[in-house]
Amino acid sequence: MIIPYSNEYVDYLRDESRLLGSADAIVFPTSEQDIIDAVKYARKLGMSITTQGARTGIVAGAVPAGGLVLNLSRMQSISAVMRNKSGDGRLIVQPGVLLTEIREVAAKHNLLFPPDPTETSASIGGMVASNASGALTFHYGPTRKWVESLRVVLADGDIISLKRGECVAQGRSFTITTDSGRVISGNLPNYTQPDVKSAAGYYVADNMDLIDLMIGMEGTLGVISEIELRLIPAPGEINALTVFLPSEEAALKSVRVLRGEKVDGFDPISARPVGIEFFNSDALNLLRRMKGEYPAFEKIPALKPDFHTALYAEFHGSSDEELEEAVMAAMEPLMELGASDEDAWFATTARELEPIKAFRHAVPEAVNLLIDLRKRQCPDITKLGTDMSVPDARLEEVISMYNSDLSEDGLESVIFGHIGNNHVHVNILPHDMGDYRRGKSLYMDWAKQVVALGGSVSAEHGIGKIKAPFLQVMYGDEGIAEMRSLRSLFDPESRLNRGNLF
Repeated sequence: MIIPYSNEYVDYLRDESRLLGSADAIVFPTSEQDIIDAVKYARKLGMSITTQGARTGIVAGAVPAGGLVLNLSRMQSISAVMRNKSGDGRLIVQPGVLLTEIREVAAKHNLLFPPDPTETSASIGGMVASNASGALTFHYGPTRKWVESLRVVLADGDIISLKRGECVAQGRSFTITTDSGRVISGNLPNYTQPDVKSAAGYYVADNMDLIDLMIGMEGTLGVISEIELRLIPAPGEINALTVFLPSEEAALKSVRVLRGEKVDGFDPISARPVGIEFFNSDALNLLRRMKGEYPAFEKIPALKPDFHTALYAEFHGSSDEELEEAVMAAMEPLMELGASDEDAWFATTARELEPIKAFRHAVPEAVNLLIDLRKRQCPDITKLGTDMSVPDARLEEVISMYNSDLSEDGLESVIFGHIGNNHVHVNILPHDMGDYRRGKSLYMDWAKQVVALGGSVSAEHGIGKIKAPFLQVMYGDEGIAEMRSLRSLFDPESRLNRGNLF
């Protein structure tokens, strides 16, 4: 049922970007047919459509700009788990199912769904639409790798069904037949995507599986109505290690050691972690402050004053013995780089993992709290956070760029994140609008330099509405025009998630 918008639904005008939009009507479908009815209704009235899930995104992708809000949070059907001979599982879900629910179902069958965005209340539809990832992407890859089939409702109510391996482009030319028999043919954009972790724009490649075009399209090509996921056997054991290094230089060398790279003076280690996270000295100082002032941070372990930079590494394996051997092999070179085995945090049980994982997630929580406090004095400021990645060879160069520019501009910040993929978040913490404007200018300069280094302007959060200028930097006018042309084949009137990407 289409509901005229009223203030009762004000929460559906925003997502975690904190931007506020507008809407004329809202609908909460519970089935694919409900979605079809809604898009046909909107088409008849010439309304734009904004698709939403759990609204956990931070780039305003779910913030409406008028028209109809299509909120999929009530589409929560989950099939029984299907097992194959290899031990993998399959799970068919509607887009409103939450990541926490998928994990619970998988765990009952001793299976794992590897994608791990920080916000576990994310909906699977949003994860697929943005190709979400997280700390474990270093080993397991992003959401795209775990999607086996999709059903997608187009802007006119037609449906495309895509199963991995069954619909493949010929070079950059493609043909998709809808369920009604309509043929959609065209060409994929000619740009070459950087060989880094990326969630920026349409995924395209020669001879690509066309299901991958729909993963990460941010709701601009259709509305995802059903998803088949691949699950794998859960690891027998999970261990986590947090070490503290005396300098950032030592930490960056340690990252390369943990990745199994050849580092001067060290032989490559054979047992590698599934995730590597980084926390600079400013991030540790912020956590010390928050732990001392706010009860919400009391669960994180105490940080000694001499802890300069931290790395978190997670190991998955079949037995405690296997993981103990892996951690010992990793610690030997890290200790030569200045880490202390006495100060390291090592967790082998779920109970021991809890405070270490709380530490891993505490930095963005602390940043959000601090910004909310500062907004009381300056309501227009928001957190400024990068989401850029670079090739392996450019890691030290990009960290140096961040540090020198922040120091030169005198901006307060923290740097943390998924350094295993050369993907860290620089969060600038503005005190006033002067800081905010300088920070925004820096981010655009960084986007240009990251692209020049062969990187991506968005490694995991997508583009949404906020980062559209960054996508322009990455692909230029020609690339954006090609993306627009591709979109017009699926949504000729550009009514779906208007403002996202472009």
